[in-house]
Amino acid sequence: MLSSMMSTVSSTMSATASATSTMSTTSAVSTFATVGVADISVVSVICLIALLSASEILSASSCWHRRLSTVLNIAIVPMVLTFFLIVGYKVVEVIGS
Repeated sequence: MLSSMMSTVSSTMSATASATSTMSTTSAVSTFATVGVADISVVSVICLIALLSASEILSASSCWHRRLSTVLNIAIVPMVLTFFLIVGYKVVEVIGS
């Protein structure tokens, strides 16, 4: 009898702990996703502006080399793609609300 009650209590506690863990994980992930997108978008746009500015300034100076152009373009292309994804996300967010 006692063993049966202990197993019932144990299974109830593990189910409750599992549900609580799932709820807290879901809450943490959704909170992180909401805050994370805003933070990442600001940092990405600032980096893109800095890289484009550096590219323009260095292209007018005597320090400009083909290798430097390639390195900056390798950094700029993913940032531009990220910028378009951010804009798309914001558009969908505005349309959805």
